[in-house]
Amino acid sequence: MIVVTGGAGFIGSNLAAALHAAGERELVVCDALGSGTKWRNIAKYPLHDVILPEALADFIQAHAGRIKAIYHLGANSSTTATDADAIVQGNFRFSVALWKACATHGISFIYASSAATYGDGALGFKDSNDEAEISKLRPLNLYGWSKWLFDCWVLANRAAAPPVWAGLRFFNVYGPNEYHKGQMASLVSKIASGHVAGASVKLFKSHKQGFADGEQRRDFIWVDDVVAVMLWLGDRTKPAGIVNVGTGLARSFADLARATIAACGDTPRIEFVDMPENIRDAYQYHTCADMNRLRALGYNRDFTSLETGITQYVQGFLLVDDKYR
Repeated sequence: MIVVTGGAGFIGSNLAAALHAAGERELVVCDALGSGTKWRNIAKYPLHDVILPEALADFIQAHAGRIKAIYHLGANSSTTATDADAIVQGNFRFSVALWKACATHGISFIYASSAATYGDGALGFKDSNDEAEISKLRPLNLYGWSKWLFDCWVLANRAAAPPVWAGLRFFNVYGPNEYHKGQMASLVSKIASGHVAGASVKLFKSHKQGFADGEQRRDFIWVDDVVAVMLWLGDRTKPAGIVNVGTGLARSFADLARATIAACGDTPRIEFVDMPENIRDAYQYHTCADMNRLRALGYNRDFTSLETGITQYVQGFLLVDDKYR
């Protein structure tokens, strides 16, 4: 049995689909589906069970002997969230409880951290597992801080760890099943979904010296590559520690926009607009994963190029009737 928290969310549902395709038949999704269309993310394959987050502790207690692994991807991932008490409860304390339960019952535990823990990147993007080094990071928003807080807690509690564990610092992931995320969906989805032939795509102007308009850079990674890393880590028999999950290559938002418009079959036209003042101080202008730790662990698969991933996403999902995996 494998449990995926946030299993009806973006990355979680892609992982669940891959686990089912790989033959996992005792697959449990832990998520709050609500009254929207999030359920469609998990509608194409049978599940052993679907449970709410508040029921997970009792579920683990009742099925501990059968659970092989918990992939903990559930969190409030809004970078503009302001309710610190809710974020601490959902992103930190819930994660601590799961870690302890997995350690107690010998369950593998693979959880989602975030590149947001690196803040403005002034200290680099190296996935150090040294407590002193990680304590120096200064995330720019509440979400990033909550992920950093749990990373710090994990490193301080490695003596009582699950038998296999990994913390995954996801960079900018894009791909199918993110449609419920609204404004937090990737720019690829926003551009393709709202694309009108001949219309311009709006990108933020730069408000930082050294960066031209649209040249703010991210390490964009195709969700299938993220899933491949998670499945590989799940097959390990030893802890991996905290690892970056990116491509090791930073590309600009202008690159992303051009690739998306081209995949839609149109000629790129980009217009630059002022960045809202309320996000300027917490805006990352450059992220790029240092992938040396993951490679040193033995992961040797190539990562999908930005243009290839965007073409697969746009033409295989966003421009067809059935957009779900």
